[in-house]
Amino acid sequence: MAKTVVQEFTKGLWAEIPPFRLVLGLCPTLAVTKSVDGGIGMGIATTFVLVCSNILISLLRNVIPKQVRIACFIVIIATFVTVVELLMQAFTYALFLQLGIFIPLIVVNCILLGRAEAFAFKNKLISSLADGLGIGIGYTLALAALAALREILGNGTFYNIPIFGPSFQPFTFMVQAPGAFICLGLMLAGMNMLGKK
Repeated sequence: MAKTVVQEFTKGLWAEIPPFRLVLGLCPTLAVTKSVDGGIGMGIATTFVLVCSNILISLLRNVIPKQVRIACFIVIIATFVTVVELLMQAFTYALFLQLGIFIPLIVVNCILLGRAEAFAFKNKLISSLADGLGIGIGYTLALAALAALREILGNGTFYNIPIFGPSFQPFTFMVQAPGAFICLGLMLAGMNMLGKK
């Protein structure tokens, strides 16, 4: 049992890391990773929703009728997204403004619906909790890594702290849409090369 729980947790940290291995959740991945704080903020918000929805769906898996399970999953996910949105408005308003429309769009993030359908609806509470936490942490780490690369090259800062001298000329396209695609492509290529070794 403990070995299975550890496996469910660790798979999300490398083997099934959402943007790079499962290639899911790319819209917010590309949109909110202009800065490290935005990437980490979105990752934590998504992790909270993922863990809470996995737990509730696992607990209700024998009650939810199979014919309406997707609709039930969306209602559960939307409830926790609303909780996250209200908490961010109350306690991290600057981050809330930075992430903007992408907070409510967590509802339609295919990572959450995919984990609900493929895992939480078929497994018990502890395994579903481990799965949600592992996938969420892996997603947060992926967003933070992509955001760090884009922020360092595009602004010359890390977590809004300058790391190069005043003569540094940033590659400003890295914090724009083309830079997001280029960085994601390079990181996907790196992950595939590491995976083959």
